[in-house]
Amino acid sequence: MNVVKRNGDLENFSKTKIRSSIEDAAANSGQKVPKDVSKKISDSIDSYLSSNATIITTADISKLVENKLMSSQYKDVARKYIEYRHDADVIHAMNTTDKDIMELVSGENDEWNTENSNKDAALVTTQRDYIAGIVSKDIAKRYIIPKKIMKAHNKGAIHVHDMDYMLEQTRTNCGLVNLEDMLNNGTVINNVMIEKPHRLLTAMNVATQIIVAVSSSQYGGVSVSLSHIAPFVDSSRKIFTEKYKSVGLDEKTISKLVEIDVKKEVEAAVQTFNYQVNSMSSTNGQAPFITLWMYLGEAKNDSERADLAMLIEEFLKQRIQGMKNKDGAYVTVAFPKLVLCLDKYIMSNEYKDLLRLAAECSSKRLVPDYVSEKMMLEHKIGKTGKGAAYPPMGCRSFLTPDRIDGNIANATNYNPLVDKYYGRANIGVTSLNLAYIAFEAVDRDKDFFDVLDKYADLAHEMQKIRAKRISETKAKVAPILWCDGAYARLNPEDNLSKLVHNGYMTSSIGYSGLYECAKKVTGCDFWNDKKAHDFAVKVLEHLNSLCNAWKKSENIDYSIYGTPNESGTYKMALAIKRDFGEDAFEKLDGHDRDYITNSCHVPVFEEIDAFSKLGTESEYQLLSPGGNITYIETPDMASNLDAVIEVMKFIYNNVMYSEINTCASHCSCCQSFNTIELEGELGNYHPVCTKCGNEDRSKMNYAVRVCGYISTNEFNQGRAGDVHDRVKHLDNKIWNNIDSQK
Repeated sequence: MNVVKRNGDLENFSKTKIRSSIEDAAANSGQKVPKDVSKKISDSIDSYLSSNATIITTADISKLVENKLMSSQYKDVARKYIEYRHDADVIHAMNTTDKDIMELVSGENDEWNTENSNKDAALVTTQRDYIAGIVSKDIAKRYIIPKKIMKAHNKGAIHVHDMDYMLEQTRTNCGLVNLEDMLNNGTVINNVMIEKPHRLLTAMNVATQIIVAVSSSQYGGVSVSLSHIAPFVDSSRKIFTEKYKSVGLDEKTISKLVEIDVKKEVEAAVQTFNYQVNSMSSTNGQAPFITLWMYLGEAKNDSERADLAMLIEEFLKQRIQGMKNKDGAYVTVAFPKLVLCLDKYIMSNEYKDLLRLAAECSSKRLVPDYVSEKMMLEHKIGKTGKGAAYPPMGCRSFLTPDRIDGNIANATNYNPLVDKYYGRANIGVTSLNLAYIAFEAVDRDKDFFDVLDKYADLAHEMQKIRAKRISETKAKVAPILWCDGAYARLNPEDNLSKLVHNGYMTSSIGYSGLYECAKKVTGCDFWNDKKAHDFAVKVLEHLNSLCNAWKKSENIDYSIYGTPNESGTYKMALAIKRDFGEDAFEKLDGHDRDYITNSCHVPVFEEIDAFSKLGTESEYQLLSPGGNITYIETPDMASNLDAVIEVMKFIYNNVMYSEINTCASHCSCCQSFNTIELEGELGNYHPVCTKCGNEDRSKMNYAVRVCGYISTNEFNQGRAGDVHDRVKHLDNKIWNNIDSQK
């Protein structure tokens, strides 16, 4: 039998330790407990646990010992035992925290070194954030999160995300910044009033300052819309026009010179944005997790749409070129994450060149990702009765359709005739390990939905704790978010309760391992078997029904979320192997691994074509209203953009949100592109240049989409296994006559 220690590690049960702890407590109480008594108690507990448990925590064992002692004649020993265990717990927790911090700063803590593939744990700025995170996680485990939730987390059945920020009850997750309000109506950064910019270059610079300030006040992704910056193109145009008019030039010459200057300013403004977001660090010790939304349909008129298209074109061109690394080579960068909305404009002949440029960018730099306006308008219906297309919050989290009554955030650009999305945010995530839940149900002969409900209730309880803590927060603790326009313009002494409730913010119940779950329960694959498909649908529908009930009862927008789970899938897989056998996955599908499949994806090792994969996952995506993303893996498609465009057409007609993962690496040793692959074996994968053999991570730009964001840093071995096992879903043939209109 396994024992979960207080730090989450496991060890074999030992009744000898129980005897020793009883005898130590007796010595401290001044009494002598006969050895046969301590032996009898330890034997009794051993017998009980052997019949009733396969895994237990040290706290549960302590409680059993206390009860045995209290029911005996040695009550004073029981009291000393309780004091002894409490003191030991405090010392143990302190020692664990100290040990983690010392290992982090010395570079010896593997968990923190690979905790986030967008952070470099060797940097002092990152270490400062991680040190705070270690302390926060320790206190959260001991004082904030109930023991029953921590027990389920340590077991691996659920995953409480972002405990390293939980000590600060003020921290929210991700959101859609109301950049339009802040740029047009002013904001405040570090007590400095920022008024409406007069030209594009200034607006773009202010936007990056806002992004960094927002990122420093929360822990999740920051999403902004390029359409909120586009009007400032015309502001610059007017400045240039007046300049040339003042020297008496004719209108034709003025028009020609103005457009030359506008184009130069667009180029400079985009370059400024790219340099700023990649060179600045937030207080989280990293470049801000920034998502840039590019949607022609948001422009207010044709001329503004043309200016927005000019900005989109420049962002795509500069991204295709890449940014220079320290050696002067143009390489792939992680930010900003570009998301292009495939709408009626960009899918038309008028913008076919822009569409092709996006395809080229995807084939070379992994972005943009693609959102279908058609699918969103059909499935995201707000209180006005109309559908809306809007960006993900950060990586993949989506807001629920607007149901807010009035301008509760006091936004100065509020329009009651338009559904509200910009300015809204997410309070955080607790995820269910559907794979573990299925193993527990099947291998221990339990009803699956009874087990699911048990852990879903714990995830819900954790989210209620988050909601309560944030509700009690006053707006003044993060002025850029709650007082100065990013998410609201509240009074400093207002608390955030009305925003946590009333549909303004979302609360995510995440899930991972839908594939393993359905496979374990039905024995079949959900993409080619009706029984498995129907079961997978039933699981997500059941979770949605729970969220709807909680939403109705508490006035909080709970929603099902297909978790990216960068480090969590590793821990979740190891939990399954620990409790159900090292060969659990081999028995399941013949593939030994240290990861479970993210959200609702077809497993990475499955040979399936791009259109079948996208079509299969898109159905489950619609049952994940809190956010989800589908994806395909491809070879280098730079010379076959027609095939990429066919995929984009299919996404437009069938998939709400998707990405195309391709090759985007660079080796500094041989100066070659797209030659780096993960090699090795289970538990020891590492990137290698297949051209020159370089294995030095510091001499390569290994850019890969580990989860939703592009990563250029190290990631854990579970995730490495996922990346290593991925098959290509699209070959490099020219595709013609694909039924992309279905």
